[in-house]
Amino acid sequence: MLLNREETLSATDIVLTCNNVDGDPQQHIAGQNLRVSDIVYVFNLRGNPLMPCRQQKSRKLLREGKAKVVKRFPFTIQLIIPTGETKQKVVLGIDTGYGNIGFSAVSEKSELICGTLKLDGKTKDRLDERRMYRRGRRSRHHWYRKPRFLNRVSTKKKGWLPPSIERGYQTHLTLIEKIKKILPITKVIVEVAKFDIQKLENPEIVGTDYQQGSMYEYQNVRSYLMSREKGVCEHCKKDFKNNPSHIHHRKPKSKGGSNRLENLMLVHEKCHIELHKKPELLKKYQVASTKNYKHSTFMSIINKKFYEDVENLEVTFGNITFVNRNNLGLEKTHYNDAFIIAKGSNQERINPIEIIQKHRNNRVLQLNRRGFKPSIKKQRYNIQPKDIFWVGNKKYISNGIKNSGRYITFQTSEKKNYLKVEDVTKIFHFGSFCFQNLNMEGNANSSLT
Repeated sequence: MLLNREETLSATDIVLTCNNVDGDPQQHIAGQNLRVSDIVYVFNLRGNPLMPCRQQKSRKLLREGKAKVVKRFPFTIQLIIPTGETKQKVVLGIDTGYGNIGFSAVSEKSELICGTLKLDGKTKDRLDERRMYRRGRRSRHHWYRKPRFLNRVSTKKKGWLPPSIERGYQTHLTLIEKIKKILPITKVIVEVAKFDIQKLENPEIVGTDYQQGSMYEYQNVRSYLMSREKGVCEHCKKDFKNNPSHIHHRKPKSKGGSNRLENLMLVHEKCHIELHKKPELLKKYQVASTKNYKHSTFMSIINKKFYEDVENLEVTFGNITFVNRNNLGLEKTHYNDAFIIAKGSNQERINPIEIIQKHRNNRVLQLNRRGFKPSIKKQRYNIQPKDIFWVGNKKYISNGIKNSGRYITFQTSEKKNYLKVEDVTKIFHFGSFCFQNLNMEGNANSSLT
């Protein structure tokens, strides 16, 4: 088996890609129990989306040779004969979010697709890990770099976003484009919001208080904390006198803690060492730790970006969604919010799809054994985590490759959880979006969670 991934949509000998005709329309609805007739998405002869059809009709088209399968998840067929192209108005609603994105596409009579996309949110962790390895490598090999002042400012283009926010925003755009490829979307409605973080922390803040924050008239963070704690250690309650003071995080940064003043405490050096040796002592101090405003900050930053990148855009706001959802008596979920955002009301509903985001390309550095210059590992195994593969007639979900590509691990409740790669007969590759809760033949407990 080749180690390079199949990049095209053409069928090959053992790789089951998205356009294989042996796909089954039933796979799209496995385990979902749709509230309306089973939906299959349809492309015309040129590959443009048409209105979806029922499962029975798609089976007939495939049986008569008038269509072929082009996608397995969500199940999509393409007509290979010319046909009429009557389309209805389809509105796509997007419930934006930092960790989850809700989506729902609605026509006049029914909901055509809905679900929740869960973002992985690990961009910052990956950057921190890369930074750690880079600093360690430079310190070991004593690399010399000419000092540069504000070296990143000149490289930032107009509209630049921090990497973690950029990836989250681009995921919103990717989701919209993917749905547009399977449905004839006429309008996109996005829920936007802008939060006042200072107002969230202090509802009574007005006027110049916005400029004069908590540290106004204090020299630095240490002097502010010394004044706040009235010159005593927050741990042992003794004054500092001639003892040095240390700043400690109530909630460690490794567990999501921030550098906000509410999350910092001033302690003796001896107390600082004790708190690190006995983390259980920190439990009583974490009550006062600051709230997390990552979601609010993310929403405020991307507030106006959608106007630049989405065609036929309309925006709405959370308070409108809240009122309309309560009027219809729907529970608070991301896909229900998206249904309301898409101006859904009495349309027939469809069971939601659950999707998780997968990081497809890991940047792996390999050290050259004969020198210090690292090289980037570009070789990738054909079977990646979350891919579906078949051994005989049994279907499995990959966890990854081990033993230099000889064995593949998979999700199972059994003791043995690996098989030989040479025994694999077919493979289905997911992209960056992986569908969850699939009904796996021969693996009742398996899922893409």
